[in-house]
Amino acid sequence: MAEEPLTVVVTGGSNSSGIAVARAFALAGHQVFTVGSDQARIKAAAAQAGDGVIPLVCDLSKLESVRELASKIHGSTERVDGVIHLVGGWRGAKGIEDQPDEDWDALEQSAITTLRNVSRIFYKDLETSPRGRFAMVSSTAVAAPTAGAASYAAAKAAAETWTLAVADGFHRAQAGNKDEPTDQHSAAVVFVVKALLDAATRREHPERKFPGYTGVEELAASAVGLFDKPAAELNGQRLLLAK
Repeated sequence: MAEEPLTVVVTGGSNSSGIAVARAFALAGHQVFTVGSDQARIKAAAAQAGDGVIPLVCDLSKLESVRELASKIHGSTERVDGVIHLVGGWRGAKGIEDQPDEDWDALEQSAITTLRNVSRIFYKDLETSPRGRFAMVSSTAVAAPTAGAASYAAAKAAAETWTLAVADGFHRAQAGNKDEPTDQHSAAVVFVVKALLDAATRREHPERKFPGYTGVEELAASAVGLFDKPAAELNGQRLLLAK
């Protein structure tokens, strides 16, 4: 755990992974803001995550809305130390020819645009934090795309590329020079999973083994663990959580 409490923003906080990640950070003693697009859902998710988790509503696909979100957060805390970006969504088809434009538009908004907006608005916070961390969740489909998942894999690949560019920004900002070397203190990483698994899905399908799936609790523990490891070792890494 970090030496002092951190301020962490969990985007996509209404889903089961968002609840698990927010809960893990709160239990570790950190200040947590969890963000969703629907007020009722994000309030319920924050209540499930535990005491002290603060729910906020934002349309992350709109840059100005993310700017307003940051302003609200900055009104009650000095800086943001971590952003765990869990916005995504699955769309699939039979093959290349029937990939719908509607699916691509939806994936572009959820997987790419939200990440671009969040990383741009919170970049300075994370770059100046002594323990700045940015993380997204990607898919094994990026390395082995199928025709049916072409749009999904392409969107995730674009999001990964942007995240690795954020990592390069951190590296360049903190590289120092030969006369004044500095320590890397911020990192951007990609968690790679086959699929995420929660308790509700296990209960619904007790007969299934879910090979290669990653439990949302494991993702949450890995997110908290980012702050225990040196930024220089983490920055720009694709961390495989699929088994």
